[in-house]
Amino acid sequence: MSNLPMEVVEMLGQTIAKVVPVTIALALVFTVLAHFWACNPGKPWWRKRELVTDICYWFFVPLFARVFRIGLLVLGAGFFFNIHDADELIAFYDNGHGPLSALPLWVQAILFLVLADFMLYWLHRMFHGGGFWKYHAIHHSSEDLDWISAARFHPVNLVLGTIGVDVVLLMAGISPNVMIWVGPFNIFHSAFVHANLNWTLGPFRYVLATPVFHRWHHTSQQEGGNTNFAGTFPLWDLLFGTWRMPEGRLPDNYGVDDQAVFPNEIAGQMAYPFRRQASAPPA
Repeated sequence: MSNLPMEVVEMLGQTIAKVVPVTIALALVFTVLAHFWACNPGKPWWRKRELVTDICYWFFVPLFARVFRIGLLVLGAGFFFNIHDADELIAFYDNGHGPLSALPLWVQAILFLVLADFMLYWLHRMFHGGGFWKYHAIHHSSEDLDWISAARFHPVNLVLGTIGVDVVLLMAGISPNVMIWVGPFNIFHSAFVHANLNWTLGPFRYVLATPVFHRWHHTSQQEGGNTNFAGTFPLWDLLFGTWRMPEGRLPDNYGVDDQAVFPNEIAGQMAYPFRRQASAPPA
């Protein structure tokens, strides 16, 4: 236990060391692409309002996610499998367990992507209603939507969303080694769908979520903000009646209904769901 603080510091340092080069690469890629294929004219991403807020989220979210993912996996192993020893925990999760771990790693990766996206589709719909919207509203509060907006999530949204889904699938037996493939794809694709690009990918729009597809989700409720819930595979929206891609039109306004009083800085946004006058869920 005496080495725990140092191990945490080391883990956080490793996470930041990975985030920095990825951030630089994404910034370069989407700066070039948006120069030629911008969906909405205006300021480039590095001159957007609340840029500092988004940068804070961009580095905070990976750190938070890693700590809570590991913590929940440890709790889950102890509660469901009665495993408490550190070495046994590592052996238990190292290459997965049970029938799913026997599948080829590429099959596990595909299974992880499909199952995670299906669960996140329904969780996403849940966050657009009732008492959950006040947490998800933080993600929708960016008026200058761009690739760096992808990480703007409240911790409650993260724990009940991507972190929780990851933990469920890893506890079910899928090997953490799938993250070697799934992790980079998720990071790039999440930035891609939030990027200021007018890409629809033609007929492939029905196969993979695109920037235009997801930007409609970030518009007002009247325009389509209560549609296009899928993060990766639009199939779920097609199957469950929440698909929206108006022909010949591009979305152009983003944000939440109470934008005028919505906090701009990350501290205020963290506290926002707990304020007495938090915004109502979408109609």
